[in-house]
Order: sequence, then C-alpha cells, then structure tokens
Amino acid sequence: MGIREPAIYGSTTYKDLCGILETWCADAGASCELFQSNHEGAIVDRIQQAWFDGVDGIVMNPAAYTHTSVAILDALKATAIPTVEVHISDVSTREAFRHHSYVSLAAKHTIIGHGIDGYREGIEWLAREPKSREIHTNSFPCL
Repeated sequence: MGIREPAIYGSTTYKDLCGILETWCADAGASCELFQSNHEGAIVDRIQQAWFDGVDGIVMNPAAYTHTSVAILDALKATAIPTVEVHISDVSTREAFRHHSYVSLAAKHTIIGHGIDGYREGIEWLAREPKSREIHTNSFPCL
C-alpha cells in the first residue's frame, strides 16, 4: 500500500492503515489484531487459528487471492467466522479476471470501491453483528 498504483489504491501506506484500523476498531468497541502475509498458507493458518482463538469476526482484503484461492475459501467456510470482504478499488470495473471472488462465497458482506473507508464500514458492520467483540483485520497486498 502506498506504492502500488496510487491512482487506484491511494497513497496511504500499510503502516498508516494499521494505525487507522486500530482507531476504527477502538471506536467500534472492538479489539483489533492486524495480520498481513503474501503467503496463502499463512493466511489459511491464521484463519484457522482465529477459530481456536474464539474471534468473532474477520475484515479481510484478500487482494489477488480473491480470484484464485479455494484454500482461503475453504478455511473461511470451515471456521464459519463472520467475514467482511473489502476491496479498496471497484474490482467489478477492472479486468475481467477480477470479477469473480472465491472469498465472497463465504463472506457475510462485501464492500468494494470505497477506498480504505471500506475497512471502517466492514468493522462497523461486524460490530453490529451479534457477539462481535473481537475483530481481526487482514490486509493482503496484491503483488
């Protein structure tokens, strides 16, 4: 973030986003754990660990894994943790391969094209859900 295609993704850095997310979670009355990885298996492991940790919700930007990862879909389905899928850009107006999302098959809510505010919307959406006390926010850069 902040480096790749700023006209599409903005100039907010990942470090800046982390601080913003912590504030938004606190404002929503939720604790927040940030996790980022470029490795699909690490993401699957973290989703599965979230179930054992008893988390109540996940806000996730799966980036390119959106369109390719059945493994992430299966992890989300297996844990059944309420998940909000967030995309900074409007993927529906971009290349055709970006129009399909495996993650949306398990996500309870999807937010596209709202910039980083989509994360705030996802946090607030989960905070309104019953038993949403702890929210894990995952951001996975598309390299």
